[in-house]
Amino acid sequence: MTIPAESIPAETAPAETIPADVKALAVIVVRDGQLPAGADETVAEAGGAALVAGSGTEKAADGLGAASRVWLLEVSSVAPAALAGTLARALAGVDMILLPASPDGRDLAPRLAVILGRPLLAGAVRCAPGEVEVTRLDDRLSVRVGVDGPVLVTLRPGLRGTLEPANGTKPAQVSTLSLAAPQTSRDAESVEVLQPEPGVVDLAEARRIVGGGAGLVPAGADGAAVMRLLAGVGAALGASAGATRVVTDAGWMSYDRQIGTTGVSVNPELYIAFGISGAAQHVGGLGAPEHLVSVNTDPSCPMTAMADLGIVADAPAVLSELAKRLGVTGPSAGPDGAARPDEAAQRGEGENHAG
Repeated sequence: MTIPAESIPAETAPAETIPADVKALAVIVVRDGQLPAGADETVAEAGGAALVAGSGTEKAADGLGAASRVWLLEVSSVAPAALAGTLARALAGVDMILLPASPDGRDLAPRLAVILGRPLLAGAVRCAPGEVEVTRLDDRLSVRVGVDGPVLVTLRPGLRGTLEPANGTKPAQVSTLSLAAPQTSRDAESVEVLQPEPGVVDLAEARRIVGGGAGLVPAGADGAAVMRLLAGVGAALGASAGATRVVTDAGWMSYDRQIGTTGVSVNPELYIAFGISGAAQHVGGLGAPEHLVSVNTDPSCPMTAMADLGIVADAPAVLSELAKRLGVTGPSAGPDGAARPDEAAQRGEGENHAG
């Protein structure tokens, strides 16, 4: 039986363009229903309006807690040039188009910008009507760019922290898009999708993380060498290495590895904290790990108190022993072998640690 189009509810009837009242829209590219890092943050920055394009869009849309209005475009393959050509006409009336700075988002954004003839502001940290904030020079420089016309933005993931559902318990209004694909003779093709190396994957996307705090570096030790050992152990466990603000301020690890409210917000399945007291600045960016392990000599520190497993032991010694058992070669976590830090240094980390 054929149902007349006019009898289909408005929220499910296929549409050919985004309504004129939508001034900001998040475009989320998905594969097999998997949302990229930063998807919900980008939707929240767009005010809850989202276009989900790719394969498994219905499943992906269910995971967007920040969405209030969603349009779905199901395509058999995610080819960036073809997808940009397909979306361009539907998006032409949207003033601000936002994409998460995921691999697919970074592929699609410049192609859309060229077709639509509008500027692209890459790596933004905040968007508002008339202004987009971007950071440069390893986050040491913040630039506020005035926007007086249509613009396209990629938003860095892991900066907004935990988001509240847009509609509370109400489901988002979902519509489908019916768009004709353009005839594209040349396009990028995916030959194979490889999992990133743990040491270089964006922390916001990491499912396992080992974190190092000031309590992991004994007095007189080479802090950078200790953090390299931590990264080696993490790689052996299939985990990325992160750190607290004290560690990055000391120059022992780069700022893109800093976890916290002034760093990267993460939400891993497993987080192992070595010598981290659990200061509010650090915990504020930690999300809600499914499993949290704390290694610290202080059984009463906040990190151990919130952990699923608290190992009350010397963090440098535990890291060195773990490295030995995993066959990870590199400098010891102590200044002379697996030497224990003095108790004053450990107490200082608990009192003064900012992350």
